[in-house]
Amino acid sequence: MAGITIRRDVSSTSRSSFSVTGFFSHPSLILLACALGLVVLGLCGIARADQLQNVTPRYERQVVWLIPAAIAFALVVAIPYSRWKRFSDWLFVASLPLLVLVLAMPPRNGARSWIPLGILDFQPSEMAKLTFIMALAHYLMYRDNHRTLRGLVVPFVVMLFPVALILLEPDLGSAMLFIPVLFSMLFVAGARARHLLAVMLLAACLMPFFWQKMNAEQRSRVTALFNQTDGGPSPRGDGYHQHQAKQVIALGGVWGSEIQGQVLEEPAAYHLPAAQTDFVFCMVAERFGLGGSLATVALYAIFLMQGMQISQRCKEPYGRLVATGITVLLITQMIINTGMAVGLLPITGITLPLMSYGGSSLVATSLALAMLVNIDLNGRSEIQSESFMFKDLNAASVS
Repeated sequence: MAGITIRRDVSSTSRSSFSVTGFFSHPSLILLACALGLVVLGLCGIARADQLQNVTPRYERQVVWLIPAAIAFALVVAIPYSRWKRFSDWLFVASLPLLVLVLAMPPRNGARSWIPLGILDFQPSEMAKLTFIMALAHYLMYRDNHRTLRGLVVPFVVMLFPVALILLEPDLGSAMLFIPVLFSMLFVAGARARHLLAVMLLAACLMPFFWQKMNAEQRSRVTALFNQTDGGPSPRGDGYHQHQAKQVIALGGVWGSEIQGQVLEEPAAYHLPAAQTDFVFCMVAERFGLGGSLATVALYAIFLMQGMQISQRCKEPYGRLVATGITVLLITQMIINTGMAVGLLPITGITLPLMSYGGSSLVATSLALAMLVNIDLNGRSEIQSESFMFKDLNAASVS
């Protein structure tokens, strides 16, 4: 029967491999440098949005949010991830009542996604994404039943709980992020590609059903993607956001307003709803031009490579799966956000990790980043042998 060959080094599981000199030989250093660069670019974009938009300034608030984000990062890194592993299931279960509680909150912009806590607002879906990754990794780490179609049922059912609750908010964008995370973790855990492909084909056949279940606003955002026009006056409705997003990017040109100055004096040309949050990429492009856009994409690309390298270097199943899930989550979020900013994807309301304004998003991303660094620092001390490899001694028994 297929399985994962595991040999533990008992003497090494109780201690961390962290050292000051050893840190600089890990992908963590490059990962943190990319994260810092993205945070700085995000602050520059938020500051530019504050300057252009007639809204409450948010640059100073985002700077303040860096403090709890840094504290959360330090706490997660300080405790070897093998200890966090023990609480993975409980953390995920604890996130579900919060997703129920948020449905009783007053709506904001048509969605109930936030729990007001006085000085701050908490978004439960941000924590649900991370705890789902941890719980799924804990479930898959020593199993091989997901190598069959029947064995895929449990992971998909587990995913449906947070996805269904998030869809009730409604927050289609956040719900969509669970799907690539699930598929990538199942693939790394050893699920057969043909089984995953069969599930995707089934989902494609069910698209008409999902389309009917979408509300009018969600369908309008999709249809607006195919009704885009270049130039001319700004359209009304959902097409306005995409039109303005592309226009603000175009106004930045090659050099950006930081060098060439503001090319238009008309405030309406720079008006962009959610400029500090969903469309902070547009603000960076307007301020720093093509160079700012390319720098943002390059930093995320390096982030992706380092995250995948951390996953590959980790021979312990839980660590490798969590590293894979976190990397795919953040990069998928980046692709969707930048895709909607340039008019390639529908408007979904997904923030840009480490760059968009928002305390919940920044702290949650810091926790995810801390877990990646933790896995890089401690992952190779958890196991010695070349593990996490399936050996099909009897392929017929799992087909």
